[in-house]
Amino acid sequence: MATANVSWSENFSCSICLDGFKNPVSTPCGHNFCRTCVTKLWDEQVKCKCPVCNELFNTRPDLRVNNLLSEMVDRFGTSVRVKEQPCAEPGEVPCDVCTGTQLKAVKSCLECFTSYCQTHLEPHQRVTGLKKHRLVEPMDRLEDRMCNKHDRLLELFCQTEQVCVCQFCTVTDHRSHPIVTLKEEYDMKTAQLGKIEAEVPQMIQERQKNIQEIKDTVKRSKADADREIADGVQVLTALMRCIEKCQEDLNQMVKERLKDTEKQAEDLIKELEQEIEDLTNRSSEVKQLSHTKDHLHFLQAFRSLKDPPPTRDCTKVEIRPPFYVGTLRRSLDQLNEKLNMEIKNLCNVAELKRVQQYEVDVTLDPDTAHTHLILSEDGKQVHEGDVRNYLPDNRKRFKQYMHVLTRQSFSSGRFYFEVQVKDRTVWFLGVARESINRVGGIIETPGNGLWILDSNTNGLVFKDNPAVCLPLKAKLQKVGVFVDYDEGLVSFYDVEARVHIYSATGCTFSEPLYPILSVGYHGGINSPPLIISPVNQTD
Repeated sequence: MATANVSWSENFSCSICLDGFKNPVSTPCGHNFCRTCVTKLWDEQVKCKCPVCNELFNTRPDLRVNNLLSEMVDRFGTSVRVKEQPCAEPGEVPCDVCTGTQLKAVKSCLECFTSYCQTHLEPHQRVTGLKKHRLVEPMDRLEDRMCNKHDRLLELFCQTEQVCVCQFCTVTDHRSHPIVTLKEEYDMKTAQLGKIEAEVPQMIQERQKNIQEIKDTVKRSKADADREIADGVQVLTALMRCIEKCQEDLNQMVKERLKDTEKQAEDLIKELEQEIEDLTNRSSEVKQLSHTKDHLHFLQAFRSLKDPPPTRDCTKVEIRPPFYVGTLRRSLDQLNEKLNMEIKNLCNVAELKRVQQYEVDVTLDPDTAHTHLILSEDGKQVHEGDVRNYLPDNRKRFKQYMHVLTRQSFSSGRFYFEVQVKDRTVWFLGVARESINRVGGIIETPGNGLWILDSNTNGLVFKDNPAVCLPLKAKLQKVGVFVDYDEGLVSFYDVEARVHIYSATGCTFSEPLYPILSVGYHGGINSPPLIISPVNQTD
């Protein structure tokens, strides 16, 4: 490449303009120049001399075109020039002067609004007037970088109006605005862009998480819908069986009544037919005797005439048809009662199955337990102790009441857990808000942060203001507690009987909820423990 450069510089470029020959001509001394360059030079001189060797010519030489050199320039000059300088690649600023193959620009002139390759830049480096032009690194679309109002380079930035401005703008329309250089604003915006770029993956991740949560919700909703349909089919199938059984019972009862009537009629007909036969025989005897003319024989035969057979009073002979009025109504009343009971039982079972799907694994927190309570190592059982435990004092522990919370809390969604209360008389359980009073006395109501089911010697109640007394058909063995935090719902279930006990609705939750257990004060130190039990799915 160096050899090619030397060859081009020495043999194919004009020593006056330093560019490739244009209409090369030769002087008497044998040197070559562009016709325009040497003519302009000699026009400015008193005496003509060679610009290279300084040979003085007495008369102005008659310049003639160097045909050989001109042909070589045309054939060889372009290819050499291309080899010397790189062509403009996509994304690079091309020379605006090059014709044909455009070379890569090395500078842009803010006065000429033109970008130049190294060859075409040479006049700006040599000519005095062009040297004053402002050259910058190559820029494309130079006209877009100029102020439309002042025809100056946009090299500053107005932070008030967030626009690029020129120097004249800063003393006119934007004179009272904070102005910084483009580089300063670029650095600041780049930093902001970097922050945005760092935030975007997190934002994408959050939205992907939201999408997954939505998909999970749809999936759970589909599963809930499938369970609801299955439960509905089960309930309705059971009800259809009840209706079919009622229909069978009604048909059987009507048929039995009809059968009894038919049997009664058959027996009565047989009796009447026998009476007719007896009466016919007697009629024959009487008729035969009536034809006897012998007085003695008549009297003797009359004595032997049989007594008439016992007969029914025909006026009282009747068969009462079955009376069906009210039968259907009574059957429907029985069906309605049975259906109501069946619906209630089936709905209770279905409801319990649904809430059991939200089972959570909770364990008791010893840091919250009253000092008279004894907890199992696995945190699943609690009962009274006969002596006080000297435990570290902390703000979480209940000081007055024999309560204990779980380690786990819940601030959204749904959760369910079961507690075995078998053979205990005094206990309560439910949920409590995190800020519940743990030091002094407290009225155990929702208003004070407690939603609990309370069992004592007087029966079962939901602690509210006023308390709600709850009837029970059998002694509780295991209690299920379901909470829908977002819907404000707390429900209690008799797990063994598969019966809904009570629901508190319209509750307002604004802080974490903890499952809470209490053995009360009257259970006795030998009473069975309260046990957090795993859920056995209801069939």
